[in-house]
Amino acid sequence: MMCYYRLFVLLALSSFVVESRHLKGNSYELSSFHRSRTNATIEPKIWAVLVAGSNGFVNYRHQADICHAYQILKNGGVEDENIIVFMYDDIAFDIENSRPGVMINKPDGDNVYKGVPKDYTGEDVNVDNLLAAILGNKTGVRGGSGKVVESGPNDHIFIYYADHGGAGILGMPSGVDLTAKDLMNTLKKKHAAKSYKSMVIYVEACESGSIFEGLLPKNMNIYAITAANANESSWGTYCPGEFPSPPSDLDTCLGDLFSISWMEDSDIHDLRKETLDQQYQLVRRRTAVDDMVGASHVMQYGNKTIAKQFVFNYMGANPKNDYYSPSSDDDSSLTTTPSIVSQHDATLLHFWHKFRNAPEGSPKKTEAHKQLMDGLSLRKHIDESVNQIISVVFGQEKVPEMLNTVQSAGNPLVHDWDCFKMLVNSFKKQCGSTSRYEMKYSRAFANMCNAGVHINHATLAITQACSTNSPPP
Repeated sequence: MMCYYRLFVLLALSSFVVESRHLKGNSYELSSFHRSRTNATIEPKIWAVLVAGSNGFVNYRHQADICHAYQILKNGGVEDENIIVFMYDDIAFDIENSRPGVMINKPDGDNVYKGVPKDYTGEDVNVDNLLAAILGNKTGVRGGSGKVVESGPNDHIFIYYADHGGAGILGMPSGVDLTAKDLMNTLKKKHAAKSYKSMVIYVEACESGSIFEGLLPKNMNIYAITAANANESSWGTYCPGEFPSPPSDLDTCLGDLFSISWMEDSDIHDLRKETLDQQYQLVRRRTAVDDMVGASHVMQYGNKTIAKQFVFNYMGANPKNDYYSPSSDDDSSLTTTPSIVSQHDATLLHFWHKFRNAPEGSPKKTEAHKQLMDGLSLRKHIDESVNQIISVVFGQEKVPEMLNTVQSAGNPLVHDWDCFKMLVNSFKKQCGSTSRYEMKYSRAFANMCNAGVHINHATLAITQACSTNSPPP
């Protein structure tokens, strides 16, 4: 009889533990078994903000990254009401997508688009809505679902951004781009409001280290990881013609190297037992910076003691991974670095493969050839425009200095952020493109501001140059 009693008690406790995995905002309890029984009202929640900052089928990979991140959080038990998704949502049903309603983030991957909330789409994916959502400011958002981060002092926040970037800026598909300073001001307000316990930020973008370099204090309980340092590109992967390649019916890159590295790790590992630092180290190794020419350095910023925490505090944990073993066959893929393509070249690669794969003499061939030529012409137009802007403002002899000067490690990109914001957004408006190739020159505008440029003189030069150098129609 005593054996039956013990069995009953064990079954009851097991049932309780299973139920505890489905707490609001998280898949596993973030505190002890005892605390969940006696003080469930203050149980911390996970809040997540996922941002794809681009649009257009050529940028398929960014929205695929964000959709994949959503699936990790959802499988980890984080509720939809705690996940805020910003994406233009123009890929899944784009005419170029041979798989309507389906998006994949790796060649043999599952459909990551399924079930993703459409919180802010189209023109609602903009800087004002993003910063208001992070702050929890419901009256500050316009359009969309109205969902914001309503976190409390015990809660954990995860922010993940994927798109094109440049020195000091992160791209947005609508309106102005997000500057490092505006993001930092928002994070400081969030910290001052005591509305989170700790925050983790992952950023996939070129020169993404410049978003935090010399700007993110260590005393705000924020830990950030970036795909690149302040001066280098990040990389697309699973691209056509590379290894491994996407399926033959998809002629675009499916993911980004930094992003697929942390997400494919999260797909199989027990995130209750893996620390943020362990994930960082794995991602850093997978980018194989020591083995590849031109690869980027994955960086850490802010309060690095947070890296000792387990990943599940910010992403939940999939119960299917409870019995993950480091010797698992799936783990071998995490040590293999796929071929990479510069973010700046991914658009041309897409057009080239469209052209190469189109039937000879077909309208598709003609259209693809025009897109490829227009892409090349646009790059030439942007290159010449920047050269002209600097020459008009400072003289031709200053062009190399403005293009190439880099701030020393630990220092922010620019001193006058208002000047920088004015110039980069003016340049985006006048010379911008879906490929966001123009973002590679944001450092030049920072250097112009550091050199004391007259803003009105510079914006006039931008307008003249961008209208003079005959961009593609």
